[in-house]
Amino acid sequence: MVVESTDRLPAFWNQNAAFVANLLGLFFGNKEQTRMLSDAVGEMDSYGGRLLPMIDLLYAGPDRNLLVLEREPDPALRRYFEETAGLTLPDVAILLHSEYEQIGRQLRAGQRVDSTMLDTLRAHPAERIDGYVTDATLAGMAALAGMRTFSTVEGSRTGNNKWMLHEYLMSSGLPTPHTEIAARASEVGSCLDCLQQAGYESAVVKASMGASGIGLIKVASLRDRGEIDTSVPEHFFTEGPCLVQAWIQPGELGVSWVRSPSVQLFLNDTQVVIYGVTEQILSRDSVHEGNESPPPYLAGMADWRAELFAQAGEAGRWLHGRGYRGTASVDFLLAGRDDGGTCAYVCELNARVTGATYPCVLAHHFNPEAAWLLRNLRLVEPIPGSELVGLLVKSGDLFVPGVTEAGVFPVNFNTGADGLVHKGQFLFLAPSAGGSRMLLKMTQRNFPCQPDRD
Repeated sequence: MVVESTDRLPAFWNQNAAFVANLLGLFFGNKEQTRMLSDAVGEMDSYGGRLLPMIDLLYAGPDRNLLVLEREPDPALRRYFEETAGLTLPDVAILLHSEYEQIGRQLRAGQRVDSTMLDTLRAHPAERIDGYVTDATLAGMAALAGMRTFSTVEGSRTGNNKWMLHEYLMSSGLPTPHTEIAARASEVGSCLDCLQQAGYESAVVKASMGASGIGLIKVASLRDRGEIDTSVPEHFFTEGPCLVQAWIQPGELGVSWVRSPSVQLFLNDTQVVIYGVTEQILSRDSVHEGNESPPPYLAGMADWRAELFAQAGEAGRWLHGRGYRGTASVDFLLAGRDDGGTCAYVCELNARVTGATYPCVLAHHFNPEAAWLLRNLRLVEPIPGSELVGLLVKSGDLFVPGVTEAGVFPVNFNTGADGLVHKGQFLFLAPSAGGSRMLLKMTQRNFPCQPDRD
């Protein structure tokens, strides 16, 4: 059953959870994609900290939650969340990704799992276990600790599979971009030929499993594509065939404009709940850089908002049937045509806590009517977290619930081996979209940050 939340946020889980921030597990053991994600994002072991302020909002059980991170969150941020923002925080335990991988190896070999994390899980009052993805390692840890997962392994894995989703969309009669299927690298060239013959200038090769631009190769020119026919790596085919899709862009084949909305879902045991829509901020190569809500162009497009929700609901029904439970997002391409028409295409379905989940949950918790903008800012020179929070206090831009109508909510600090903040995720809250954008500009002037976004 698909429903739209009558409030801005649905009622999430009424149980407590141990959430393992296994961000490097996104690709279910695909080591090459995992390495590429780590290289592209940087400071990966501190990325899980962005979950700290929202875990107690997602899992509202009567007792305590546990967040399992790879490193301790920044103390200045913890103080801000509790003392200024008035949030409750989960207990925190540390498990390095190398230890997580070691647990996985021991489970696969049928060996005794030697990890104090199991003792921590057994002693904690949390009833269930969750993570960015539910893989065999997480499920094995749950079984040994006497806990249940929210999703099945199969539901989490297939729910993130772009090829399987595409096949379902096609069988359901939903619109999709012109797509050719390559079962192996040697077939990519002929797929690109088909798209070129259909009149497209550009294309994209998508692995069945991918995230944050990993598992995606843009072919900027089908007429001059170099060695792309033979350079698609084998690890793109680990989870199934690749999608070779037309790159829809303004100025081609009657397309006048494109947008990238993302519809937010929550799947409980009986329902798919739609609770929000954001606009993705993407680089030229479609790498995710942030989110904005509400998408300003949708204010005058009520019919298309309804169409996005209808297609998102259909994708959510498929995801629910696969066994996935939790937060998810459906990413779209919305294309306007020269003749005044509009087309909406589901691009992908992300069955996990996504880059839009935590800003959406936090923003709506504090002010359901507020506009918000989430961006990553990388500093010119790394500084301590306390100094970074101090800069926001000094400038008067720090968001203080009940005191300031607009402000900057520092969600997470990415720290390096030096213990200093190299990059951060910042939520810009304001009564209007223009106000949140102005806050971003002011912060960039007040902060020692690089001019481009990360």
